[in-house]
Amino acid sequence: LPKNHFIKEESISTEKYLSHFFPFEIIDFHSHILPGIDDGSRNIDTSLAILDTCSSNGVDLMVATPHFYADSDRIDTFLNNRKEAYDLVMSKRTEDMPQIKLGAEVAFFSGISKADKIEALTIEGTNYLLLEMPFITWTPLMIKEVKSLIYDRHFNIILAHLERFMKLKNNKANVEAIMELPVTVQINAESLSDWKQRGA
Repeated sequence: LPKNHFIKEESISTEKYLSHFFPFEIIDFHSHILPGIDDGSRNIDTSLAILDTCSSNGVDLMVATPHFYADSDRIDTFLNNRKEAYDLVMSKRTEDMPQIKLGAEVAFFSGISKADKIEALTIEGTNYLLLEMPFITWTPLMIKEVKSLIYDRHFNIILAHLERFMKLKNNKANVEAIMELPVTVQINAESLSDWKQRGA
């Protein structure tokens, strides 16, 4: 994305970034709509209800990003389970519902920057990887691995729900350090209403 007061180095032009997702206007980059695959939707009825609600709110495209945990998932097994859940949703999805792209919310793990097959977890048709950082105070080594994912593996990193990590003890400097990298930030919508309430 272009440089701004958070993003210090351009990783991709705005035009190229948008071309991955054109002609969609409202995109949900982080969702747990696939049934029975993680702690999101439990069944197909819930998935369809979520899609219907998102449609009524103007969402054109949803990226299905079930959790991937390297300590408990094999990539091949994860991909097979994701496909089965996706196929079920697509067999019931109606044309007025948002379109769906496949992805994953990849939990950071030691060695991720050198892991095989990690490209299979990027957002479908792109090199964007939705990365969930650890819920502990980050270390310089963690940030070094993110940097390696960007510069050595050539991924475009989307940091999942960054607002949650702002509250971690002694983590502010680490958040500032990672924001010096060319990353994209995803925040959850409810955090915006929380900020609005705190400012009221």
